[in-house]
Amino acid sequence: MSPSDDSQGPADRPERPERPERLRRTDAGRVADLIAESVGDAPPGEVPARLCEVVVRLLPLSGASASLRSDGVPVPLCASGERAGRVAEIQATLGDGPCVHAAETGAPVLVRDVTADPEAARWPVYAQQAAAAGVRAVYALPLGSDSVCLGTLDLYRDTPGGLSVEELRTARLVAGVMTMALMALPHEEDDDDPPGGLSWLNGLATGHDRIHQAVGMIMAQLGVGSDEALARLRGDAFARGRTVQEAAQDVITHRRRLNPDE
Repeated sequence: MSPSDDSQGPADRPERPERPERLRRTDAGRVADLIAESVGDAPPGEVPARLCEVVVRLLPLSGASASLRSDGVPVPLCASGERAGRVAEIQATLGDGPCVHAAETGAPVLVRDVTADPEAARWPVYAQQAAAAGVRAVYALPLGSDSVCLGTLDLYRDTPGGLSVEELRTARLVAGVMTMALMALPHEEDDDDPPGGLSWLNGLATGHDRIHQAVGMIMAQLGVGSDEALARLRGDAFARGRTVQEAAQDVITHRRRLNPDE
C-alpha cells in the first residue's frame, strides 16, 4: 500500500468519499458555523430538510430523516435521500421501531446494529425491513423539550457501529436547531403565513387526516376500536407493500375494504 493510500480513511468505510466537513476533533464552534451557514437564510419550514443534509455531511452517516409525532402516528417530514425516506416510511407503516420508541419516551435510542444489537430485538419486523433497505445502524433523537416531544431526528448508517461522544454531541446540536425551527412555525390561529411558514405542513396534515378518516371507516365496517382499526390498516399496508398513507387512501376511496377475517 502506498503512502497516499494510508491517508484515504478507515478501511472499514472504503465506499464513503472523504467529506471535509466531517468531524476529526472537538470543534464545537466550527460545527455551529457550518450549521448556521446551511440554515441561516432559510425560513423555518425549510430548516429541517437542510439540517438532514448537513448532519450527513458532518457525521459518518449514510442518511437522515425527521418525523413528527401525531396521535401515535409518526408522520415523515423530510429526508436526505430516497433510502432514508423509505426507512422513515417503514416505521410510519409499522408504527414501531427505534424512532417511534424515542418519540414515545422522549429519550435517544441508539442501535449499533439492527441485525445483532439486543436493542433491535424489540422491533424484529422493523429491523428486518431496515436491513433489507441497506440500513445497519439507527440513531433516533427526540425533538422538543423535556415535557413535549414534537418528533424525532433519525440518523442512519449503512455499516454497523456507534457514535462517539463528540459525534453524539453534534447530533444533539442539530436536533436542537431543528426543534427551534419547528417551534418557530406560526400557529394555526396566526393570520399571516410567511413564505416557508405553516403552509409547508399542509401536506402532512392532509396525510394525517386521511389516516384518521380511514381508521374511522374501518371501525364502522368491522365494529372494532380505534387502536385495532389502526393496527389493521398498518397490517394491510405492510402485507401489500404500501405505505400507511397509501393504504388509507385506498380505504377512503373504496378501492380497498378490510374484511373481519383479515
